[in-house]
Amino acid sequence: MIDYRIDRGSGVPAYVQIVEQTERALRMGFLKVGDKLPTAKEVVAATAINPNTVLRAYRDLEQAGLVELRRGLGTFVTRSLARPGAEDDSPLRREVTDWVTRARAEGLERADVLAMVTAALDAHDDEHDSHAPGRPPPEPAR
Repeated sequence: MIDYRIDRGSGVPAYVQIVEQTERALRMGFLKVGDKLPTAKEVVAATAINPNTVLRAYRDLEQAGLVELRRGLGTFVTRSLARPGAEDDSPLRREVTDWVTRARAEGLERADVLAMVTAALDAHDDEHDSHAPGRPPPEPAR
């Protein structure tokens, strides 16, 4: 089962944090089709947020086709977002885990690590997009 963590200082609404954490757990394979999400009451007890906030997040997940709300039974995962390479035992996952461990040991904070990964993804995507057929070459930097 997933344990939600709400960062009140992030500026991101709590329901969005729940949606994002659920999607991340689906991508990483922590949640699988058929798994039951915690009840709104359990999330409220763990995070001290309003029950309507949890219900809004669960409705958003349902509208995205990721979960199904079954009256009286709970909320269940109906679709996975996991991709090959994201499994717990995959070599890519181990490499990322090792890299994060080294980055943290060097004193980088979570935001620093996220910024580095985002910058690397952006650079990769920019490079990949610039070589796409039918796209003009990128303008030289001035």
